[in-house]
Amino acid sequence: MDFHYLEQLKATHPTLRLLTADNAPLIISFLFRIFIEPNRRSVPGQELETLLADYLYQLHDILGEERFPRSAREYLDAWSAGESGFLRKYYPDIRDEPEYDLTPATALAIEWLQSLEERRFVGTESRLLTIFELLRDIVARTERDPEVRIRELEQKKAAIDREIEEIRDHGIPPADPTRIRERFFQAEDTARRLLADFRQVEYNFRALDRQTRERIATSAKVKGQLLDEIFHDQDVIRDSDQGRSFRAFWELLMSPDRQQELDRLLERLYSLDEIRELDPDPMLSRIRYLLLDAGEKVYRTSNLLVEQLRKYLDDRAYLENRRIMEIIRDIEKRAMELRDTPPPGRHFSSMDELSPRIDLPMCRSLFTIPKMPVIEEQQLAEGDSDITVEALYEQVYVDERLLASRIRTALQEQGQVSLGQLLQRFPAEKGLAEIVAYLNLAEKDDRAMVSSETYEEIPVTTARGTTRLVRVPQIIFVR
Repeated sequence: MDFHYLEQLKATHPTLRLLTADNAPLIISFLFRIFIEPNRRSVPGQELETLLADYLYQLHDILGEERFPRSAREYLDAWSAGESGFLRKYYPDIRDEPEYDLTPATALAIEWLQSLEERRFVGTESRLLTIFELLRDIVARTERDPEVRIRELEQKKAAIDREIEEIRDHGIPPADPTRIRERFFQAEDTARRLLADFRQVEYNFRALDRQTRERIATSAKVKGQLLDEIFHDQDVIRDSDQGRSFRAFWELLMSPDRQQELDRLLERLYSLDEIRELDPDPMLSRIRYLLLDAGEKVYRTSNLLVEQLRKYLDDRAYLENRRIMEIIRDIEKRAMELRDTPPPGRHFSSMDELSPRIDLPMCRSLFTIPKMPVIEEQQLAEGDSDITVEALYEQVYVDERLLASRIRTALQEQGQVSLGQLLQRFPAEKGLAEIVAYLNLAEKDDRAMVSSETYEEIPVTTARGTTRLVRVPQIIFVR
């Protein structure tokens, strides 16, 4: 931690560059409101631009137009520029609309700023007990003497027997409200940090994918040698401490018994009077679904590496199209050379035509007399219409991805769910359009069952507040 190291860290580390940026209050407050507070992993580009434009409008109304003169699009482009930007801009799957997500450095900066806020109280006992439990667990797992291990287990058994006798004689002692609140805050902080760590795990997988693509593009080795190196690196990542820890975490989270136990504990926790008095953040009550969403995104990122290797293995025409592959490799190498210093102009590279251009005189068409169009002059008059256009402004947008997420959430708790049961848990917010969207999802899902003989009557509330019954075929979604 000498002077030169800190000087370089201030100039290069994205977390410190964010904290020292001129518009740091604007950047951090907006990103906290959009990503951290509602625990969103990613936001579509058009939606994020609209939200930033509204936020800038509010600030202009208070601070004046000259405070933040640039547009929302310009700010988003600046925040996502470069590898160490404050936002990550990417294109998911094959969609042409970009999405934005926080970089690990930005999440770290926001987490550090949150730690500066004054807390209701700082729990020390629970942290000390956690240290003791971790030390005991490490020592117990590394003990190789059977006699020592048996003696420790017998001491625990004796302590449990004494506690049982104490409860039988005197009942359960009253709980200490301070200790309950202290442990609740510790669990809440741990859950937030766990969600933030997922961005770093995802970033590591993306770095592995980028390194693999660069190695494939620049390597001159034969395919067998290159694949040996890639798969060796993949095994190193999978067998590393982080890889083994993530696999163990995912297996633990996907266990139905663990999920039921977690739901039962959270339901019991939020029913305590000591917790209800705190008016807690509901984030912890939804931690299972938040972790599932974060873990699913990490898996999608890791699958990009597998897809890249599959495409490389499927390249059967390498020798036949050697010239084309060499041209593509040269373009990729040139692009990576210019990655950090892009040229100012739009056109910075060119290539020869792949085939000769032949123009035969006999291929030209004969001369034809063009037809002269006849244009009649008419006097246009403004007309009147009794058509109401209010319906054009009452259109609603139904997000099928949100509906699919609700179906997956319900199927995590039970093997199958009907459309009526699903709407009882998640009432229709967009009226009949949302019912039609569910029908479309059922049509696309091979595991969904649509009965043409059995019908359900589903109550739907319209925009005017009236409730109507909609009769639809019975739809059952299956896990």
